[in-house]
Amino acid sequence: MPKPVANAGSMLTPALSGTAMLIFVQLASRLFIFGSNQMILRSLSPSILGIAAQLDLLMISILFFSRESIRAAIQRQPLQPIIASLTTGKGANKASHEQIHKAHAQSSQSIVNVSYLSIAIGAVMTMAFVAFYVHFASSEVLETAYYHMSVAVTASAALIELGSEPSFTVVQHYMMYSERAAVEISAAFSKSLITCATSTWAARGGHDLGVLPFAIGHLSYSAILFCGYFMVAINRASHGDFSLRLSRLRSSEKSTYLADRFSWLLLSLSANIFFQSVVKHLLTQGDSMILAAMTSLQDQGIYSLASNYGGLLARVLFQPIEESSRTIFSSLLGTKEGQGRDANIRAAKTHLLYILRDYMVISVLIIPLGPSLAPKIFHFVGGRRWTAPEVNGLLSLYCYYIPFLAFNGIIEAFVSSIASPAELRKQTAWMTLFSGLFALAAYLFLSIGGLGARGLVYANIVNMSVRIIWSLSFSRQYLRQNESDLAITELALRPETYAASAIMAVLLSEVASNLDSNANLILFVGGGFYILLVLYFEREHVITHYNKIYKFIGAKRIRTKIE
Repeated sequence: MPKPVANAGSMLTPALSGTAMLIFVQLASRLFIFGSNQMILRSLSPSILGIAAQLDLLMISILFFSRESIRAAIQRQPLQPIIASLTTGKGANKASHEQIHKAHAQSSQSIVNVSYLSIAIGAVMTMAFVAFYVHFASSEVLETAYYHMSVAVTASAALIELGSEPSFTVVQHYMMYSERAAVEISAAFSKSLITCATSTWAARGGHDLGVLPFAIGHLSYSAILFCGYFMVAINRASHGDFSLRLSRLRSSEKSTYLADRFSWLLLSLSANIFFQSVVKHLLTQGDSMILAAMTSLQDQGIYSLASNYGGLLARVLFQPIEESSRTIFSSLLGTKEGQGRDANIRAAKTHLLYILRDYMVISVLIIPLGPSLAPKIFHFVGGRRWTAPEVNGLLSLYCYYIPFLAFNGIIEAFVSSIASPAELRKQTAWMTLFSGLFALAAYLFLSIGGLGARGLVYANIVNMSVRIIWSLSFSRQYLRQNESDLAITELALRPETYAASAIMAVLLSEVASNLDSNANLILFVGGGFYILLVLYFEREHVITHYNKIYKFIGAKRIRTKIE
């Protein structure tokens, strides 16, 4: 009887460690960026911040369209099935250690070869996006100092970062999380330091550099990333008998035959995912595109500020969880019938439910506390220049959007791991429909309703809501087909938690509107008490959470009532 390709426990344990490492990377990176932003934010106008947001969109768009589909395809095709072909079935006992080593090497070479497509696609995408950004930029943007140079530097940074893809695929595929953390933290620190130093020098010397400091920051980040990944990957390649260069697979052994099939499978899957990625990018970055087309630079700067600070939790916590979970789901659900698939499906569902319940707890904390506390915190760090009712209102409203980001990310990660190529095309069609719905909602809120940046947050909530409903429906259908289900009641918190959340939301909104000097103290003390109260009500889940990670810190396990 064939053994499971991917044991659930052995897959989840390193993945948990990897998730913690990725969260640490995001936290450290955001702290660097946060610190540098505080030093330059007081000297920036909303217009300059709006143009900087457009540069970020240029960088993100080039990278996303060039590499996202390749990365997703590689994540969905781990090495285990390839190696399992040598160790199961006919002739399994004859597979030697040397053959398995060669299979690893050939599969790794296939991944490196496929990753070079990102560089080729990136060259075309860079020229297209740069031409678009220069041609369709408004006169106000074009008159900004060093705008054309900033676009050129940002485009060069994107190409350099794409040049690191062969190395990155090796680092990611062999789950070298600590090495990846060191490289990305160094790159983030370099970006923050150079952006801050350049902006400070220009401000003190009376030089108008426009958004050039942000472009130089992108360039430094990409250069450190390229060098760091290359140094880590070249060391791995020397021990794994594969090359970081584009190399042909010449041997006629079975391992090479499997690697050739692996390469074609990656290419086919990448093509299917690419069209889905285009639509997904329009949905993900559509707010920035619509904002640039329908609003002023000041509105763009204010929205960029709110998304950077309001979405800090999403980038620090949710993004690493989503990335590592996609790897977990792909590994657990990529097995065939009879290879421990039933157990792996149960493990994948348990992991999904665990994270969804975590997000429910985070949501009942954010919704009452965020709208009242976020403006207060930002006033402390942003200075008087950014003290305005529209900034306060947008920050408060953005807090309601954060839970939608969290739930959509993890459920779509599950969908991307279980969908077949035909189902991916079906999802792309639905995503196209959602894009139209998002554009319509944005037009109604921005142009007709005149809500500005606030209208875009409403449109994003509508967008995320329909995506969550579709992805959840697809996931439940998949689980039912495999003799399981995903009941909404499995995610529900205790009734007293919801009651406390509603009461706290009303009380804090009343206190926040009070201009009394003691209002801030009451807000923060009351918020701290509410957090402790929610943790007490959900103590069984919190204890389970603690027990899941206790082995990594060597702490004593706590037993729940269930046990």
